Amino acid sequence: MARRAVLFGLDGVLFGPGLQHFLGSCERDCALPRNFLRKVMFAGGADSPYAKAMRGQITLSQLFSEMEEGCRQHASASGITLPPTFSVTRAFKGMAAEGTVNAPLLRAARVLRRNGFKTCILTNNWVDDSAGRLFTATLMNLLRRHFDLVIESCRLGARKPDPEIYAYALDALQAKPQEVILLDDIGENLKPAQEMGMATVLVRDTETVLKELEELSGVQARRGEEPLPTACDPSNVTHGYVPIRPGVQLHFVEMGHGPVVCLCHGFPESWLSWRYQIPALADAGFRVIALEMKGYGESTAPPDVKEYSQEQICKDLVVFLDKLGIPQAVLVGHDWGGAVVWNMALFYPERVRAVASLNTPYRPADPSVDIVEKMKTYPAFDYQFYFQEPGVAEAELEKDIGRTLKVLIRSTRREVGVGLRVDLGAVPLVAGGLLVGFPETPPASQILHGPELRYYIQRFEKSGFSGPLNWYRNMRPNWRWALSAKDRKITMPALMVTAGKDVVLHPRMSRGMEEWIPQLHREHIEECGHWTQMERPAALNRILVEWLEGLPPDTPLPKISRL
Repeated sequence: MARRAVLFGLDGVLFGPGLQHFLGSCERDCALPRNFLRKVMFAGGADSPYAKAMRGQITLSQLFSEMEEGCRQHASASGITLPPTFSVTRAFKGMAAEGTVNAPLLRAARVLRRNGFKTCILTNNWVDDSAGRLFTATLMNLLRRHFDLVIESCRLGARKPDPEIYAYALDALQAKPQEVILLDDIGENLKPAQEMGMATVLVRDTETVLKELEELSGVQARRGEEPLPTACDPSNVTHGYVPIRPGVQLHFVEMGHGPVVCLCHGFPESWLSWRYQIPALADAGFRVIALEMKGYGESTAPPDVKEYSQEQICKDLVVFLDKLGIPQAVLVGHDWGGAVVWNMALFYPERVRAVASLNTPYRPADPSVDIVEKMKTYPAFDYQFYFQEPGVAEAELEKDIGRTLKVLIRSTRREVGVGLRVDLGAVPLVAGGLLVGFPETPPASQILHGPELRYYIQRFEKSGFSGPLNWYRNMRPNWRWALSAKDRKITMPALMVTAGKDVVLHPRMSRGMEEWIPQLHREHIEECGHWTQMERPAALNRILVEWLEGLPPDTPLPKISRL
């Protein structure tokens, strides 16, 4: 019978070192006999302080109290003097301060999940009412984003190795024992699972565990090609709607807690373009807001072309932040979203803590030559002139939305099937339309397929392409607005990420940006085309997280009013 689910322990498996390690450290620091704390914690077997905490019969702070009393009694009976500074909480504080998530095992869990396996954390855990409970909340919140299911003993009244907790897990997974693999660092916890028919792995060192996991699952779980990060699911994420003014609302998706990072997508995309970044940035301690830009999906698509000028888009974004009560945010944009975030940094710098752009460079407006004439000198931008006549491009792009998206949104890596153009400007525009000469039934895209492609199609079936195309129909208004700020500099911390294989927004277009952005930090992904968030998500996530974590700390909000 094929295996299709994996149960991961938490303490000593996904998170380590385990509690036993920190109990030992506490014993050594306090000059206590080896296993002194373990004997107290487990004294009484099924009625021990540990067992009661794991079943949720007592809380963590009650566990501390019972252990403190037990340690005093055991020390007295054994002729041991406890040091004046002795505290059981020390071991637990050490675990919170020094413990880490096992990144290779977490990556393996993601790979298994992407290969059709159900993944579940099965953990002996306590109800944490201690002063350090935020640590427990943060850890469990992070892990729930990456696993199909999290089962905590304290919520069930049963703990490993009680057989009923394994039966509960099988029922929750709707799996037979022969279909399940269990990973745990305590042999006693594996025995009931083995007797039920599960495959088991005793966790000692990560490399051995990964090797055994590969053999049992048939899935390459160790580092080969960089695994895709965890993606968020549209049906399992928080959606919000902000009324900007009568007839205009913006839709967004939100995840995480911390400093605000606002993500702005480009053409022809969706908030879902950021599906790999949203969980990663939330995991890193940020409140992530992924906008669905005006004209797209569930955001309003007003018919007036002037609604899509950069000036109006930025005004709307300021209202959006106001209505969410966000005075300042880090803005990250891609493609047209990149233009938006640069303009926000120029015209509303007080609202921008820092700014980052993927692929889209910043260039101050040039007053010496009309923008339309200048654009005509760049063959790669021919498609933008095809987009100018209302109704023409709409008719072509809306005829078969699935075909449109499969032709346009492709990886620079060799795609399966015929070699399709991967960027709008890679080949001169053919008379008759943007998609002329491409197959009526294009092969699947490596970076947008399956449920994600279906979601994109549904969004564009709802909104159409007029709104997205109207962004291109404001060349002169955008230029005139930009001219009013042509001598300004962008003074806050900034990040420019270039992609080596983007033939429209080529890295060379970003040359000289430092003149206008003194605090510019650069990163480059060579083997990447235009669709950076989807094509190289793991590399991009590392870049964004490192840059965000290196920003100056948030300034405390001024207490202007206590009303």
